Amino acid sequence: MITVIQKNREPIGALENAYAISYEKPWNEIPLASFSLPLDDPKNALCTPLNYVEIVDDNYAGGRYIGLFRIMPSLTVKDSTDNVITYECQHVLSTLLDDVLFGYRQFSNWTTRNVLEALLNEQTTKHWALGACAFTRYFHYGFQDENGIIGPIFSTAEPLDEPYEWTYDTQAYPWTLGLERPSNEVKGEIRYGKNMRAIDREIDPSNVTNRIYPKGAGEGVNQLTIKDVNGGVPYLENAESIAEYGLRSYIWVDNRFEVDTSLKAYAKSLLDEWSTPKVTYRISAADLSSLPGFEHEIIEVGDLIRIIDPDFGEIEARVVKESKSDLNGEPYAITYEIANRLDDITTNQANLERKQQVNEVYSQGSTNIMPFDYQDNADENNPAVIRFFIPEDVLNINTLDLTFETEQARTYSKATGGGGAVVKSTGSGGGTNKTTGGGGGTATTSGAGGNHRHMIASYSSDPSSTLDKKRYYTRSQGDGGFNIALDIESSNTGDLYTQGASGNHTHTITLNNHTHQFTTDPHAHEITIPDHTHGIKHGIFKLGSTPSQVSIEVDGNPVPHNGNRATNLDLIPYLAKNSNGKVRRGAWHEVSIKPNGLGRINANVITRLFIQSHIGGNY
Repeated sequence: MITVIQKNREPIGALENAYAISYEKPWNEIPLASFSLPLDDPKNALCTPLNYVEIVDDNYAGGRYIGLFRIMPSLTVKDSTDNVITYECQHVLSTLLDDVLFGYRQFSNWTTRNVLEALLNEQTTKHWALGACAFTRYFHYGFQDENGIIGPIFSTAEPLDEPYEWTYDTQAYPWTLGLERPSNEVKGEIRYGKNMRAIDREIDPSNVTNRIYPKGAGEGVNQLTIKDVNGGVPYLENAESIAEYGLRSYIWVDNRFEVDTSLKAYAKSLLDEWSTPKVTYRISAADLSSLPGFEHEIIEVGDLIRIIDPDFGEIEARVVKESKSDLNGEPYAITYEIANRLDDITTNQANLERKQQVNEVYSQGSTNIMPFDYQDNADENNPAVIRFFIPEDVLNINTLDLTFETEQARTYSKATGGGGAVVKSTGSGGGTNKTTGGGGGTATTSGAGGNHRHMIASYSSDPSSTLDKKRYYTRSQGDGGFNIALDIESSNTGDLYTQGASGNHTHTITLNNHTHQFTTDPHAHEITIPDHTHGIKHGIFKLGSTPSQVSIEVDGNPVPHNGNRATNLDLIPYLAKNSNGKVRRGAWHEVSIKPNGLGRINANVITRLFIQSHIGGNY
């Protein structure tokens, strides 16, 4: 029975006259179906493009639900014998082709469930929700400009190194998508003489591959390989297959992979399949599960079954495709395709995406040269320091080299010019002071006139002298209290006292050694500095000698080096690394050059970086 459902999921009618109802269910791909209606059937009006049809096989008790499909193209045939319209349908998984991933999406160190939920959130109409997810892996995924999100969703399972199965439930809305481990329990058997009608076996050893060289995103030396996570070896191989079939190598390239661990895991799963000849069984069988007592023998795509044939022996293999050509005309006729691997070397998972009408555009990236310069003076206490930042989206660091030379230090001014000036002190307090010393001496008054009197006492005269001129010492009667020696012409001796006018005359005064005391009152002094300027003597002046040796550190790690210059010194071994041994991204790095004396360092750090432009805008 086929029921037509509108895009709003409202049933609008059953197609009683539908015939040639067929379906094909490939494992982990989009199922297909088809049916025909007579050209004059009025129900053709219900079968507009993109309406849904629900197919149920009524040959089973209670009906067997085949699935929910969407009407895609239709073919009308009208001639003398046929008046029919045939409708081709895709499972509603195809609704995941309706939306796009515009731009770049990156999921690093996310669980498988988190990645799937993020991708399903890109639906404009939330038809699908995530159900069971049996895997928890932390692969790195990058998607860019995807037409449809089913391709990215299906590709999340590709790096898994064990069988997986996409499941779906469309009997409740929103529909549920699951990622599960298929059972390794044998679910049924196809036995010659019981339910086997015919069997074909194809063995194809032509595409045996037992050594794979995986390559991912990038180009040239920047293309991703597995060497860093595979002991330095760029390939994976199967020794048993090589011993049996000889060495058969293949370079497998998938630009979707940007992380080497994911690339290796997926390559390993391919090697497991490709290292033995592909054996395909096509079995025409009778579907007995619709008969009473045989319900338990139902076989579905993905099941592990046992084939028992007198010529081929007993084989266990998984059903990779299930199909019926006519539910009503031949209800028991069913065809199974059973294979020991899904695909061969020339038709890998990329073909699946092409079948699903998915076009992918990948940004491969480019190599960029980035210089970091330094020119300045340095010494033992002030090294030359070159700091640079490596962004997160740097995929590879191809080279990181240091070139430098050492010169005499430089200064750009030599001296300042200045003139003299007279200034006054700004202030001082009072005090009592003495002269530092004074000797005696003889002095003559400059001139004197007027009346005066002298009291003369003879202290050293000699009465017996016959000289008329005597020297007498006299003490002034004034307040000075000092002695004056006078030469007086007199014949008298003894004490003399004179009074009267003496006329103009001079005095010779002899002073003994003495000091003077003086008192200074508190006072202040002002100093005035006239407005003026100092001229700078400009120029380039070299100082001292050139340092003979430098010491170099990179991120605190010493770099072995002798001398005061270097060309293309490789710094990569000394850069700070993360836990995977890769140079740290999203972090600052530092190169320090310390000379053994004052000098000038001219340095240049040149990096060659392979980047992918997944962030920012277009400015």
